[in-house]
Amino acid sequence: MSELIEKARKLQAAAKRLSILSTEEKNAALLKIAEQIANEKDWILDENRKDIEAGKSNGLSEALLDRLLLTETRIEQIIDGIRQVVSLQDPIGEIIDEWVRPNGLQIQTIRVPLGVIGMVYEARPNVTVDSATLCLKAGNAVLLRGSTSALHSNKALVQVMQSALEGTSIPAEAIQLLEDTSRETATQMFKLNQYLDVLIPRGGAGLIQSVVQNATVPVLETGVGNCHVFIDDTAERDMAINIAVNAKLQRPSVCNAAETILIHEKWPYIRELLDTLHEKGVELRGDDPLSAQFSYIKKATEEDWYTEYLAPIAAVKLVKHVSDAIDHIDRYGTRHSEAIISENEQNVRLFFQAVDAAVLYHNASTRFTDGEQFGYGAEIGISTQKLHARGPMGLKAITTVKSIVRGTGQVRN
Repeated sequence: MSELIEKARKLQAAAKRLSILSTEEKNAALLKIAEQIANEKDWILDENRKDIEAGKSNGLSEALLDRLLLTETRIEQIIDGIRQVVSLQDPIGEIIDEWVRPNGLQIQTIRVPLGVIGMVYEARPNVTVDSATLCLKAGNAVLLRGSTSALHSNKALVQVMQSALEGTSIPAEAIQLLEDTSRETATQMFKLNQYLDVLIPRGGAGLIQSVVQNATVPVLETGVGNCHVFIDDTAERDMAINIAVNAKLQRPSVCNAAETILIHEKWPYIRELLDTLHEKGVELRGDDPLSAQFSYIKKATEEDWYTEYLAPIAAVKLVKHVSDAIDHIDRYGTRHSEAIISENEQNVRLFFQAVDAAVLYHNASTRFTDGEQFGYGAEIGISTQKLHARGPMGLKAITTVKSIVRGTGQVRN
């Protein structure tokens, strides 16, 4: 029996046990995981260093190395995320709707687990813990398929979590790591409808499209982030500069970082903004007017407007009106996160109505598109599709519903 099938069967059995656990039982087990990760922090960091060293040897980009890296601070953030998940209301059993039919039938729609979730993701070992703990809280078992680049880190984290679950109400088999990271086994996983209820890909465009195009298991699609900040002509100087810098530089390697800054041509502080970005080390690629005026701005190609840089690089462009910014975002954006900096309520309203994206911002950085920042504790991913879930996906996004019908002997005529 292959590793994939063996672990999938264990997960299917564990999911049935998970679905009937109380909130108290699940929370107690999650707190054990947080405690165990804290206790094993040094070993986890040692294993992560093996991945970092291998990544450097294999020529991984700085962006990927940053995603791969664990530090004491990031471990603490992972632990804090688990505790936040514990504090969240359990969605399982929630009555979403209820009504009584004229024939006396009482109907309820309640929230239930999806079952077994397959996570396919790249580099980021924090996703291993975020995904596992969110799935467990929502009553789901989870098959984790990370990348080869993070295998040491992922094996350590899963071993720690499984060890923590021993003696709790959650079976340790409810979390499984697929250690075979070959393309062939991944393709088998994508078609494992007998055991998996849903796949969630999380990573670059290539990974996501590979899952979407090859899977027969239903896919909850997350998306890449070619995110924009539009600075309107009424934008306040300091606010606009601070937001643009934060959206680009607070952590350039993540999907909610801004990649393109659109600037109204009549905004008075264009030079201050561009000088600030340049001085902070951002490589700027601009349209014809900007590249002609500023010596440090390279002329942008058509490809630049489509690119998710995941690095301290930004495309910059002048526009004549909010509608021009909307048209640009509509053409090049990835429906992830888009921001408008403006004091013109009419323009803000138009931006909110016309821009098609999972999350829209007014006078705030795109960097807030995040499960923790939205109050979800952690996130399973950020969905840019329109069916089932959109935006940061927390506990409710990894549940489904069933209807409960109570009668008093009714039969249909």
